Amino acid sequence: MADPKIADRKPRQMTLEPGIYYWCACGQSKKQPFCDGSHHGSEFTPKQVKIEETQEVWWCLCKHTGNKPFCDGTHRNV
Repeated sequence: MADPKIADRKPRQMTLEPGIYYWCACGQSKKQPFCDGSHHGSEFTPKQVKIEETQEVWWCLCKHTGNKPFCDGTHRNV
């Protein structure tokens, strides 16, 4: 499997309302951390995330987290 593009070397904190979100897994999206379809034609697919209640999340932007789509601190080592 190809390595994703590192969109940033730090996570993005956001407070999200309930709903369905699609996290960019390829790193190519211009709407980070969300998918904009840039993965088409590649082996990457966005990860669907269902938020049940308003909450703060830390999205991974280095794309190498072990807790996809959320930051686990891996960006410190890539």
